[in-house]
Amino acid sequence: MTAGVDRHELRQIIAGLSEGVILVEPDQTIAYANEAALAMHGAESLDELGQTVDTYRERFRLRYRNNVTPNQYPIERVVAGERFHDVVVEVRRADKPDMDFVHSLRSLVATDRDGNPSCLALILKDVSDQFEAEARFEAAFNANPAPAVITRLSDLRHVKVNHGFLEMTGHTRDAVIGRSVYEVDVLANARNRDLAVSRLEAGATIPQMEACLDLPDDGSRFVIVAGQPITMGDEACMLFTFADLELRRKAETALRQSEERFAKAFRLTPVPTVLARAENFHVTGVNEAFSRVFGLGEDRIVGRSLHEAGLWVTDKQRLQVEAALERHGYVLGAEICLRHESGTNLDCLLSAERIAINEADFVLLVLQDITDRKHTERELFGAIEAVMADTSWFSRGLIEKLANLRRPGRESADGSAPNLTVRERQILNLICAGLDDDAIARKLGLSRNTVRNHGAALYRKIGIHKRSEAVVWGRENGFPLGISEG
Repeated sequence: MTAGVDRHELRQIIAGLSEGVILVEPDQTIAYANEAALAMHGAESLDELGQTVDTYRERFRLRYRNNVTPNQYPIERVVAGERFHDVVVEVRRADKPDMDFVHSLRSLVATDRDGNPSCLALILKDVSDQFEAEARFEAAFNANPAPAVITRLSDLRHVKVNHGFLEMTGHTRDAVIGRSVYEVDVLANARNRDLAVSRLEAGATIPQMEACLDLPDDGSRFVIVAGQPITMGDEACMLFTFADLELRRKAETALRQSEERFAKAFRLTPVPTVLARAENFHVTGVNEAFSRVFGLGEDRIVGRSLHEAGLWVTDKQRLQVEAALERHGYVLGAEICLRHESGTNLDCLLSAERIAINEADFVLLVLQDITDRKHTERELFGAIEAVMADTSWFSRGLIEKLANLRRPGRESADGSAPNLTVRERQILNLICAGLDDDAIARKLGLSRNTVRNHGAALYRKIGIHKRSEAVVWGRENGFPLGISEG
């Protein structure tokens, strides 16, 4: 069989291959290229590809993606008899800059019986789609704000890192790329490190777990880390992703400290205090002052409402307080009567407000025992009643002053005590608390004009002309009250 016949048969064999094949002679003549090789260069004939290596160099610009050999094309390395594989190059036509390809190349150097090269071939595979997909992945990887690192499984070295990881840790890119998974330890202080390491070595998914990364400034960062096996090119890798727990940890610390301060203030306040759930008023905690004043410990009140525990003397006052909390979210200084564990009634001032704890709604109730004060007032009024039973030796002016002590409230123009409506008492409460007409309107769900009309009627009844006088009058006569007594 002649060499010509051998070469002809070789061309028939490679003509239908899906891989591109270019045959080169030792004198740098390009002897043959199959259809696949021509298509991978955007060429329709050997003339368009180039009859010689020099012509090929003029028509195509190559850039190595790996195994860089400056100023030497792979086709020249074939002519030199070099054997290589898995060389990746970007190929661009000089006359059509928008036409480019990515080739994976290997050489084939066959020799005769005497060891001389008898067949020099460049084998090509078009990997453009693969590298375009990898380019899209890399762009998305780098743009993703979630911190991430890619580690090659064959040697456990980091091959990619995104900006999110660098920003979170303070590392530079050069300090991460090429370092092993144990040098820049992405599993540092992991809650289940042994499991994570065994999964990493097996190339299996690493479940989410808390870890504490060491930072270059000797600090640390709390994170959640997870690992997912991926393939980059032909290499098995592990994609590590992270969720920064630092902000959450700081928030949790601040919340815990706030709750500790609240619990301490709640426990040590000398005034009886109750914390209850807003939806059903079931008590979740009472302080020591409450147990001391009302005789009920936590074991007898927690989990029950004040009503279920028998503290309310009248349902009317209870419903008034609950309605005020539902309508306004607070109650200020309401006079109520509660029952001691022994059955004795206690006069109290109640202030309450709805609050949120851990996104749940509660009511904080503060109770002031005024039983002694009310007893003194009742004794005083009784004495006045006894004195007024025999007024023969009193002047009319003194009798009127004693009557005013018995029935608090400034006299009106005709000498009688003013009779305030429920709404007028509410508005006077809020005036004494320092609210202006707009704020009062919002609190009571009224228009500003309605508030002003009620205010004018109030001023006429108590015989004053200015807001400051109303405040003085109200405070002299037992205002503000948190809810109406009407």
